[in-house]
Amino acid sequence: MMLSSQFTNNFLNTMRQRSVIVLASIASTSAWAPAFGTSRYVGINRAMASLKAAAMPPLTTHFEQHLPLARDAMKFIDDSPDPFHVVQTARRALDEFGFKEWKDDDDDALEPGGMYYFTRNKSTLVAFCVGKNYQPGKGFKIIGSHTDSPNLKVKPRSKRTTSKLGGPSGVIQLGVECYGGGLWHTWFDRDLGVSGRVFVNDESTGKIRQELVKIDHAILRIPNLAIHLQTAKERESFSYNKEDHLSPILASAVKDSLTGSSEEKETPDNTSGDNGWSKHQEPLLVQMLATKLGVMTENIVDFELNLFDVQPASLGGVRSEFIHSARLDNLASCFLSLKGLLEHVEEGGVEIDDDISMIAMFDHEEVGSSSATGAGSPIIADAVKRISHALGAGQNEPILYNRAVQNSFVLSVDQAHAVHPNYASKHEKNHGPKLNGGMVIKRNSNQRYATNGITGLVVRELARGAGLPPVQEFVVRNDCGCGSTIGPIISTATGIRAIDLGCPQLSMHSIRETMGTKDLTHGLALFKAFFRDFSNVDQRIEQ
Repeated sequence: MMLSSQFTNNFLNTMRQRSVIVLASIASTSAWAPAFGTSRYVGINRAMASLKAAAMPPLTTHFEQHLPLARDAMKFIDDSPDPFHVVQTARRALDEFGFKEWKDDDDDALEPGGMYYFTRNKSTLVAFCVGKNYQPGKGFKIIGSHTDSPNLKVKPRSKRTTSKLGGPSGVIQLGVECYGGGLWHTWFDRDLGVSGRVFVNDESTGKIRQELVKIDHAILRIPNLAIHLQTAKERESFSYNKEDHLSPILASAVKDSLTGSSEEKETPDNTSGDNGWSKHQEPLLVQMLATKLGVMTENIVDFELNLFDVQPASLGGVRSEFIHSARLDNLASCFLSLKGLLEHVEEGGVEIDDDISMIAMFDHEEVGSSSATGAGSPIIADAVKRISHALGAGQNEPILYNRAVQNSFVLSVDQAHAVHPNYASKHEKNHGPKLNGGMVIKRNSNQRYATNGITGLVVRELARGAGLPPVQEFVVRNDCGCGSTIGPIISTATGIRAIDLGCPQLSMHSIRETMGTKDLTHGLALFKAFFRDFSNVDQRIEQ
């Protein structure tokens, strides 16, 4: 039988790779050197290097310069599986950089050149630095993003069933609720952990404190139904019921691996001060949280928990040109805005600035932003008023405050849809962003996005002045619906001009998404240019 050249090449490459593995195992063990002799040992290393080169020729790539930033972003995302951890991760970076927490009773504590932050509900954060040359009436340069992503949240009553034997399946499950518009089919057969915050009754102080928890090993799983048990129609559509089919497995009811016992331990129902909460919780979950936090189970009085994929973010593509990760929407934007503000300070931008540079990371964007910690709350409007007042342009100087609003600008940064190679027809043919092609301006004439002619021009000029590639444009097809984000909400609440833009990505709202490594570099450069050059660009454009 004749073998094709393709088959022959594949076979030879496979044999080369196997030879590399064998030689590598020999050469990496120093005990083999005397047996082979020094010259033979050196010869093995040379042969191994030669075979490696033949099996995988080196790729020269310009993506290498973008990888340090990509790895920093991946770590930020891995450390931040929920909004509480996002804020905690950002706070640590700000504290290390010398930012001070601005408390609610510190109204007179601001000064030019100062760096501050405050939080709300531990899930929303605002950080800002006051230019050394600030004068009342100067504007706010704001980058807004959001800390939340679609996920499965543990229900207030986490116990799925009252049966100690787990019902007919013999397993213990958790009750979960869908948060946001996730692609829920991607959550099946994934290794899932739990994170969030836990409320602990501190008996020594008589107070209830908050503890963040992150259990990043595969304690939960939502199993698919075997193909043999599905009808032809079910196989074709992959239909599932969000209430019945998304409940994850926590443990076996026959013998749980956490206690080594054949009997399930019950969390006490009538602990001191208990209001009936504990009897509705899955005991194994409470025990696991208590063990992780080093507290007694009876001292846990409530929690807010969500599930997350424990697989870390990774580089992908032959040239490492992609990042595959959970929560790119929108933690990529949170990371870039934080990094941009810190580098603005590090590079001396505050020393020559006469404006206020600010980042705002909001919760609840994925469910409409209408909450006390969402972009629809008074957080930004109150922050602008409070900061202006503390710096001399407040209630007693309404004209200066109004002038500050008119001089301000918001970059509403949320991930954008790159053209999907398998579904290119879903995109408007003249407005198709590409991965690694640069930042994307999002437009919608029906005001689903805040971009208009002036705000779009400002960003294009900022990119041009920074030597970046031309900004990409996104418009939905006329026969498709259009999403929205925080830009129109902030503009409506404050009167501040805004634009919606973001890094292009694929698989938005999947449990695992994809973006380009180069686009992180583009985004950071644009944000630094915004903090540095916005006033000069804005003054050149007739309003």
